[in-house]
Amino acid sequence: MTTKITAISLFALTIIGCKSVKDSNTETTTAIPSEIIFDITWTLSKLDGATLENSEQNGQTIHFTLHSEDNRVSGYSGCNTFMGIYTVEKGNRISFSQLASTRMACPDSQIKEQEILDIFNLADNYSTSGNTLTLNKAKRAPLAVFYKSHTEKITEKYWKLKTLEGEEFQMADNQEREIYFMLKTNENRLEGFSGCNMFAGSYTLEEGHRIRFTQMASTMKACPDVDVNESEFLKVFELTDNYSIKDDILSLNVGKRAALAVFEAVYF
Repeated sequence: MTTKITAISLFALTIIGCKSVKDSNTETTTAIPSEIIFDITWTLSKLDGATLENSEQNGQTIHFTLHSEDNRVSGYSGCNTFMGIYTVEKGNRISFSQLASTRMACPDSQIKEQEILDIFNLADNYSTSGNTLTLNKAKRAPLAVFYKSHTEKITEKYWKLKTLEGEEFQMADNQEREIYFMLKTNENRLEGFSGCNMFAGSYTLEEGHRIRFTQMASTMKACPDVDVNESEFLKVFELTDNYSIKDDILSLNVGKRAALAVFEAVYF
């Protein structure tokens, strides 16, 4: 009987021991600092040890984002957008695969795109310090250093238009829906409704609450009976170069002038 109890106790301890190891592994896995590197726009600041005074090329800054939902990386390499798959492991290990890029030609670009893409082809580990992220190859000097763009306050929110050029905006009675826009972290995409048509584009966020909108496009519906000036509204995105935000009120601005447009966050 004693032998039987001892055997059962040993079996129970074995199960507990196995569970402890499994729990320990789980804790290690979840300890990867997702809040530090994922779902953030990382803008290039140093390449091969050289500081870049301005990483903007052809209207956008060179940047990338690690999307936590589907382990996808997307970014802008100076002329084209790129995307692929990333893997993060314990010990700050990181690797990129299946990288693909659009095929636009930008002969006036000052930075060679292949140098940017080579960062992701070569990187096998990363390090963080404050608001910076470094991609490295083994223990060699950093391949590149990126800084954290402040995206956490204005992205993935539904922004409803309140005022346009200082005038309070009133929705027309026969308007299909209210005018709004959203900044999607997925591929730094802008989408919204301008009173008659849907519109879309790309955006770049930089330090100092700077923001730029590019590659704007719109559907081509005609709404002659709707009293709304879509071109005036869409001009806001063409002119805007910075934003200000307080609580759930967002202003899109150009320079230090009065706000071009003011929006209010709506939660569903």
